[in-house]
Amino acid sequence: MNSANSFNPSRLFILRPVATSLLMVAMLLVGILAYRLLPVSALPQVDYPTIQVVTLYPGASPEVMTSVITAPLERQFGQMPGLTQMSSTSSGGASVITLQFNLNLDLDIAEQTVQAAINAAMNFLPNDLPQAPS
Repeated sequence: MNSANSFNPSRLFILRPVATSLLMVAMLLVGILAYRLLPVSALPQVDYPTIQVVTLYPGASPEVMTSVITAPLERQFGQMPGLTQMSSTSSGGASVITLQFNLNLDLDIAEQTVQAAINAAMNFLPNDLPQAPS
């Protein structure tokens, strides 16, 4: 078999080193440009399962709301599995607790867990609360 008649892809590149070098530089530049145009985000937008619990206690000061309403609820919520972040705001007559859960936790399951924690905390909340936390 004659090697001159068979197709040898390397032969083309070996015989033309300048063209091979230019092709390599062009491919490198296209790669660098494509890399710079990739959409990359350090903090991608992700919707975490989040639940807000609102408790109204008309006439109570922010300090009373913190000690009588927010603190007992936070103790119960802190024991929930899958909770990643908890923040609260207590103002005159209102308490808002925001609970954020793991991405892999279903929101329905988180809601049931929060409701169970609210029910467990009802013994520690004032008896004259107009309505249960929601």
